[in-house]
Amino acid sequence: MAKQIKMLINTDDKQGHINREIYGNFSEHLGRCIYNGIYVGEDSDILNIHGLRKDIIDALKNIKLPVLRWPGGCFADEYHWKDGIGDKNDRKKIINTNWGGVVEDNSFGTHEFMELCELVGCEPYIAGNVGSGTVRELSEWVEYMTFDGVSPMADLRKKNGHEKAWKLKYLGIGNENWGCGGHMTPEYYADQYKQFANFCKNYNDNKLYKIACGPNAADYNWTEVMMKKLGRPGEWFADGLSLHFYTVPDWNNKGYATEFDRDGYYDVLSAAGYIDELITRHSEIMNRYDPDGSVALIVDEWGTWYDVEKGTNPGFLFQQNTMRDAMVAAISLNSFNRHCKRVKMANIAQAVNVLQAVILTEGEMMIKTPTYHVFDLFKDHQDGDAVYCYSQNENMKEGRNTPMISSSASVKDGVLTLTVANCGLDDDVDIVCELSGIAPSKASARILTGDVHDHNTFDDPEKVFISDYNARIDDGKLKIKLPACSVAEVRLS
Repeated sequence: MAKQIKMLINTDDKQGHINREIYGNFSEHLGRCIYNGIYVGEDSDILNIHGLRKDIIDALKNIKLPVLRWPGGCFADEYHWKDGIGDKNDRKKIINTNWGGVVEDNSFGTHEFMELCELVGCEPYIAGNVGSGTVRELSEWVEYMTFDGVSPMADLRKKNGHEKAWKLKYLGIGNENWGCGGHMTPEYYADQYKQFANFCKNYNDNKLYKIACGPNAADYNWTEVMMKKLGRPGEWFADGLSLHFYTVPDWNNKGYATEFDRDGYYDVLSAAGYIDELITRHSEIMNRYDPDGSVALIVDEWGTWYDVEKGTNPGFLFQQNTMRDAMVAAISLNSFNRHCKRVKMANIAQAVNVLQAVILTEGEMMIKTPTYHVFDLFKDHQDGDAVYCYSQNENMKEGRNTPMISSSASVKDGVLTLTVANCGLDDDVDIVCELSGIAPSKASARILTGDVHDHNTFDDPEKVFISDYNARIDDGKLKIKLPACSVAEVRLS
């Protein structure tokens, strides 16, 4: 027998604007994310555009990918951009000391990344090198990309085949500078940040949105120090402050993506739900210094992290992706939507073949993971207005914060979008949703569901997929029945 769940949505109670960039992805020179993932080279038999896989481009366009972060990650603070421009035969070969000790030939660099973003139709987000780089190096990279005039860097860009300057909005100044980016104190990094940021100029009509390295998970002191030192209302040195959080219940025993029991499932979901507390508490600190919300919280690394698949390079972080990961994605994205007054961007780690990837490849084969399908279900929230959405709930595991229902709602162009997950493993739920501020006549729905261990493989690429589903308006109320372990999108108009 299904559980009865009451919900309430009030479209007159606007909670904030959902920036499309909340649905961003992250791509690093790590494992097979770039090479043998996004980039296969122009001589590959795999269909490509200037070496960029066309099937991946099309897949990212389908989920309306709004922003892509690159080149790292820890790799960013050892990346020297001039190694990745010019004739590919002359580009410097280096050792990727962070990820597997493999040779990095720099055949994918600034030009290739910017072309990828143009083909996908997304904003580029550059993570600049503060850990091992110089102020001049980052300043010149900005000039190389964005100055449309006569200067040494603009001339070098033109010499390398790109006459017109690119548009670059998002610039991260350093990555994880509390860790792999230099093991800095927040006081030291804040001073470094301001020096680097000062020399990254706005050229022509290009306006940089500068993002400072923020805390690792629950490091509230880092946020406190950064907000103290980054300025004051009306005069902030940064537009955003990053937050990194991975869904890992036990870093000493991460387990495998496809091998887990009920406790392992609920432990991961509880860890995923912790993002809500982190955002709340970091936002409370930011609110004290910045009540107007001028400095955004940017969750530019998030997602699950398990032990690598057996037989794969441990430095490549390749893992499978099940319905458990789909539930983590739904919980996380619903949380970002609800906190959209402060959270203005989020970037799942990572786009292809690494950690909670939306896409996996093997040679010429490509599969879309359950997480990819969640991004597909949620894409209509982009640029909508978040509205009040309440649901009755119950905890699914004693001693763990594991609510059964995760949801968020938004309105755009007169259409209400509700995304709702039944995170339980045992019970279907009958949802009856009271609607205030809207009187829809039509309801449509799509759903992703299956056994919690279900995942797509290269032998069975459509094991998990989205299907149309039944939702109805009855006596002015939305009614929908959700199976256990499912995520649904409902559209009302």
